[in-house]
Amino acid sequence: MPEPTPVFALKALVARLHREQNKTQDLLSSLGFALRSFNNLNQFLELIPLVASRVTDAEGGSLVLFKPDGQVRLQRLHCQEGQSCVNLRKAIDAVIRDEPHPLPISGDLDRRLADYLGQGIQLYGTPISIRNEERGRLYVFSYDPQYTWNEARQKLVQLVADQTAVAIVNDELAAELRQKQRLDRELEIGAEIQLRLLPSQCPSIDGIQLAARCQTANRVGGDYYDFIPTTHDLVRSRSFEASSPSEMPSQSEEGRWGIAIGDVMGKGVPAGLIMTLTRGMLRSEALNQHSPARILKHLNRAMYADLENSHRFVTLFYSEYNPETHQLAYSNAAHTPPLLWKAQRREILRLDTWGMLVGLDAETEYEEDSVILEAGDTILYYTDGFTEASNPKGDRFDEENLVEAFKTACSRQADPNDILNAMFNAVWDFIGPHKSNDDDMTLVVLQKR
Repeated sequence: MPEPTPVFALKALVARLHREQNKTQDLLSSLGFALRSFNNLNQFLELIPLVASRVTDAEGGSLVLFKPDGQVRLQRLHCQEGQSCVNLRKAIDAVIRDEPHPLPISGDLDRRLADYLGQGIQLYGTPISIRNEERGRLYVFSYDPQYTWNEARQKLVQLVADQTAVAIVNDELAAELRQKQRLDRELEIGAEIQLRLLPSQCPSIDGIQLAARCQTANRVGGDYYDFIPTTHDLVRSRSFEASSPSEMPSQSEEGRWGIAIGDVMGKGVPAGLIMTLTRGMLRSEALNQHSPARILKHLNRAMYADLENSHRFVTLFYSEYNPETHQLAYSNAAHTPPLLWKAQRREILRLDTWGMLVGLDAETEYEEDSVILEAGDTILYYTDGFTEASNPKGDRFDEENLVEAFKTACSRQADPNDILNAMFNAVWDFIGPHKSNDDDMTLVVLQKR
C-alpha cells in the first residue's frame, strides 16, 4: 500500500483522539450514573479501580481506604488475571499489614508500596479527601516502561477520586440520617410515655376545681405536675389509667389529695427520665400518709444517690388538700412559690417554706405550713419556664408580669380553665409570634368553690 499522506495521518490521529475522548466521557458518565443510582457503597467502590485504570490507560488500579480507627484496608483491586495480579495483591496486602499505626502520611505509604513492588511496575497514587482529611488512596499502575503520568491522566484519576469521596460522604450522611430517624422515633416514644404519665385530666375533688397544662420546650421535658390520692381507697382502678380522657371515669372522692409540681434541672431525655423517677417515688411516699414535709424528706433521701450520680437536682412543691377542713398543707423543696389569690381581700400571697433542692443534701430538713381556703381563693402553681420566658429583645416575663396577669385573671372571677388560658395567652403575647419557649412551661390552677 502507498505511504499514508500527512493529511490522512492527521485525520487518523484526530479520529483516534476523538474515540479516546468519547471513551473517557462514557466511563465518567457511567461512574456518575452509578453514584446517583447505587444504594450500596461497596457496589460503587468496586467500580473505582476499573474506571481509574481505563481512563488513564493503565493496566490496573487499586483502592485503599483509611478507617477511622487507623486501620488501612485494600478495598478493591482491578488487574488482569494472572501471576502478576496475584503478586500485586500480595504486595499491597503485605505493605498494609505491616503499616504502623497510627496511620503515617500517605507519601510514606506510596514509597513503601513502590519499594515493595520494585522496578518492574510503575505506581501512581491520588488522595481521596473529605473535609480536608485524607480518607484513602486511589492507585493506578502500569507495566509499560514508556507509560507517562502526565497532567491529563492526573486530572482524570483525581476526578474519579473526588467521585469516590462524594460516595463515601453520601453513605456516611445516610447512616447519620438513619441514626437520627431512630433517635427521633425513640424521642417520640419517650414523649408519648411522658405524656401518658402526666394526668390526662384533673380529678374531681370535693370543694375545689382544677386545671393544668404542660408546654414542653422539647419533645421530652423535665417539668412535672401530678394529682395524687393519699389513701388506698382513693387509688384509681385500672380504668383510672385509661389512655384517653374519654375512657376515664369522673371521680369525686372524699379524702386528702396531693397536688405537686416540680422541675428537673435541664431539658430533654435525661430530665424526662428523672421526672418519671420522681413521679413514681412521690406517689409511693404519698400513700404513707405522712405530712408534706416528711414526704419531701423521705423522697430526698430515697433519690439522693441517683440524683448525685446524674449531677441533676429537682425542685418540688408538694401540697395536700383536705376537703373536710378546707386546709391546704404544703412544703417546698426550692421550687418557685405558688401564688395565692385571696378573693375577699383581693390580694396575692406567696406559699413558701424553707427547703433545699431534692438530691442536693441527703440530710436536709423541710419546713411545712398550711392555709385555710375560702370561696373564690385561687392558687397558681407554676414552673420557672414562665418567669424566664423571653421576648426577641431579651426581656424576661419575670414574676412581676406573672403576678399582674394572675391578678387580672382572678379579678374577673374566671374559673380555673379561663385563668389557665389567660396566663398562657399573656406569656405568648409577651414572647411574640415568631419565638418559641426556651424552657418547659407548666401551670396548675386550684380554685376553692
